[in-house]
Amino acid sequence: MVDARIKFRHLQTFVEVARQKSVVKAADLLNVTQPAVTKTIRELEEVLGVSVFERDGRGIKITRYGEVFLRHAGAALTALRQGLDSVSQERSGDVPPIRVGALPTVSTRIMPRAMGLFLEENTGARIKIVTGENAVLLEQLRVGDLDLVVGRLAAPDRMTGFSFEHLYSEQVVFAVRAGHPLLSGKPSIFAHLGDYPVLMPTRASIIRPFVERFLIANGIAGLPNQIETVSDSFGRAFVRSSDAIWIISNGVVATDIEDGLLAALPIDTSETKGPVGLTMRTDAIPSLPLSILMQTIREAAGVALSKD
Repeated sequence: MVDARIKFRHLQTFVEVARQKSVVKAADLLNVTQPAVTKTIRELEEVLGVSVFERDGRGIKITRYGEVFLRHAGAALTALRQGLDSVSQERSGDVPPIRVGALPTVSTRIMPRAMGLFLEENTGARIKIVTGENAVLLEQLRVGDLDLVVGRLAAPDRMTGFSFEHLYSEQVVFAVRAGHPLLSGKPSIFAHLGDYPVLMPTRASIIRPFVERFLIANGIAGLPNQIETVSDSFGRAFVRSSDAIWIISNGVVATDIEDGLLAALPIDTSETKGPVGLTMRTDAIPSLPLSILMQTIREAAGVALSKD
């Protein structure tokens, strides 16, 4: 039985503090005072009989009980949003928005084709596509700010409460400009890798562990001219205008390589291969427009795979 003492503000405040990992930031976003947020969290903990947050140095972190409750609180807020969207739809004729998180590996190659196919269905649905690091997008999916995340499969410890549908697998490539010195095949690529700036995925990205293991296995313990970035626009511009080497998922640069704007160094990176697909909350029931979009993503992925 639901405890009548738990109100919407308890769930909203708890989810926002969990997202921000900060009472101060949550208070700013909710447009309330910090003491009000603290009081609301304490009220929630009194009802639950457990602590949902604990101190972590100068900040806070969610407890094991809080992690469990977060899955249900996020689902409850999502259900409420869907209910409000349904009422709005009945009143205005609009359909609920579809909120999709797209990782860089699919943003360039898969999503444009998928969106073209989706628009041909004339569902009238509004689409919101956001990009970012996997950890950020999964957290937004967990709390109900996203309906779907498209990209590489996250680490097992990040997949609690999520389901994953595998579409295809892809590997990391070492992309360079056309005419790069290392494309000649004469020098040893790994022996001279440190002679050039190297763009690396950030430590929070899914592919970073794959890249680090691959480099170590090939005798590269560190790179002196290393730049970490999640910006594909910066990576593309920097590599095309310099001798930099971009270590990135194949899907991000596949079109550039097909068009001859970039090239892949002749390195066997098959051991960095990983699954790409659709991630959803296990308790989510996709709307009709979302189901249609998922199908167009599958079709777009199939077309991309047939070209490889």
